[in-house]
Amino acid sequence: MNSKYKVAVITDVNKLEFVEKELKQPEDNQVLVKVDSCAICTLEQRVYGGVMKRYPFAGGHEVSGRVTAIGRNVKSLSEGDKVTARLLTSCGECYYCRSGHENQCVISFKAETQEGINGPGGFAEYMLLDAKSLYKVADDLDLTYASLAEPLADCVHSVNNANIELSDDVVVIGVGIMGAFHIKLAKLKGARVIACEVDEARLEIAKKMGADILINSKEVNAIQKVKEVTEGRGANVVFCTAAIPELASDSIQMIGKLGHVIMYSSFHPDKPVELNVNSVHSTEMNITGAVNANTSDYLMATRLLSYKMIDPSLLISEVVPFESIEYAFQRAIDPKTYRIIVKM
Repeated sequence: MNSKYKVAVITDVNKLEFVEKELKQPEDNQVLVKVDSCAICTLEQRVYGGVMKRYPFAGGHEVSGRVTAIGRNVKSLSEGDKVTARLLTSCGECYYCRSGHENQCVISFKAETQEGINGPGGFAEYMLLDAKSLYKVADDLDLTYASLAEPLADCVHSVNNANIELSDDVVVIGVGIMGAFHIKLAKLKGARVIACEVDEARLEIAKKMGADILINSKEVNAIQKVKEVTEGRGANVVFCTAAIPELASDSIQMIGKLGHVIMYSSFHPDKPVELNVNSVHSTEMNITGAVNANTSDYLMATRLLSYKMIDPSLLISEVVPFESIEYAFQRAIDPKTYRIIVKM
C-alpha cells in the first residue's frame, strides 16, 4: 500500500487541483476505505461554478468503496466489504439528533473528512471514516450504483414524509435524478404516479422509472391536467423536485384535500410565493419540506439497492476516470446529464 494518496480539491471557480495526503491506518472505531466511485452532486457543481464560494473545498459526498483496514474496536465491518458512506455530519448530542432527526443536526454540512481541507472528501483514492458512517452493501452490487445510495436516501426521507398510501395519486414535478427516484419509490409504495416535466427525453425516463401518466408542462396546463386525471380532487401527494419557485406555487395548487405537498428541492432564487391560508385551513392540506437523510433512511436506501429493488443505471450519464475529473465536472454542469460518476 502506498504511503500517499490523491485528493481532488476545488481551489477556485472552475479550478481543481490534486493534493497528496499521507495515508494513515485506522485506529479504534475508524475504517480505511479505498474509494471506488463518487458521484458529482449539485453541491459540488455550485462550488465548482462559483455559486457557493467555499475554497479550498474537498467535495464528494455520494461515495462507495471497499474496506481495506479496520480499527481494533470495529465489529460491524471486515476487510473487503463493499460500503457506502453517509457523510452528512451529525453530532449525536444536540436536541435534533437525540429526538431522532439527525438530518437537522446543528453541525450538518460542517465536515473535514480529508485532514486540513474543508468538505466531505469523497473525490479521493482513500477515506478514513468512523465505522458508524459506513453502510455495508451486497457483495454483488456494482459499486458504481452503490455511490447513489446518498441521493436515494434523501428521496427515501422525502417519500417517508409524505405518508403515501396504496392507490394514492402522486405528482412528481421535475424528472432529474431526484424526481426519477421519487417516481420509483412512490410506485413501490403502491401509488399511481403523475410526472410533470418540460423535457420529452426526461419524460421518457419517467416512464421507464414507472410513471403512469406523463404531463409535458410546456404543452398543457399541468395544474388543470392533474385536476382532470384526478376527477377534480387534486393529488394526494405532490413532490416539487425542481428548483423554480413558481413550481412550488403550482405544487400547492395541484394538491387535494388532506394532501401532502413536499418541497424537496432548494429554490434558486429564494423567492417567496403567495399562499392562500384559508385554503390551507379549509382543506387541511399539509405543506412541508424534506432535506437530507436520517440514518434509517440511509439503511433503507442501501437495502433497496442491494436487493435490486431499484436499478439506477438509467440515471448514470457517464463514468469518468479520476484523472479526468475536470472533464467530469464540465459534463456534470450540463443540465441534460443525470449523474456523472468519477471512478477512482
